[in-house]
Amino acid sequence: MLRKWRAESVLDLYNLLLAMILFGAPAFLAHAGRAAELDLGLTAAAIIILSIAAMIAFSVWEEWVNMALGVWLVVSPWILGFAHTRAMHFAIGIGIAITFIAALDLWLRYEAAERDAISSAEAQKR
Repeated sequence: MLRKWRAESVLDLYNLLLAMILFGAPAFLAHAGRAAELDLGLTAAAIIILSIAAMIAFSVWEEWVNMALGVWLVVSPWILGFAHTRAMHFAIGIGIAITFIAALDLWLRYEAAERDAISSAEAQKR
């Protein structure tokens, strides 16, 4: 039996691709520092796992965690001390994109639930 994919699964694919870029980013940043390498690598690994899990079996909490990880990427350069480096630019840029995509996925899910509720309420009136 073929599994029907959610239309929003493409957003999880985008998160997966962004996380893969983030995972490889320290290799291109010669002077990233140990804190930046660990932060980018571990956060990217977590986002990769969550994105794959969301594509296989969607759950709302996965998108909330992805959004939190995206916010973490934005603030982590200052917390971990690698601000004003090239790694900071990768972390902030990809963090903003991941946060946006996760928020968009949640919003689309909410809108679909609202649309289904309205259509079922109208069907009951008939």
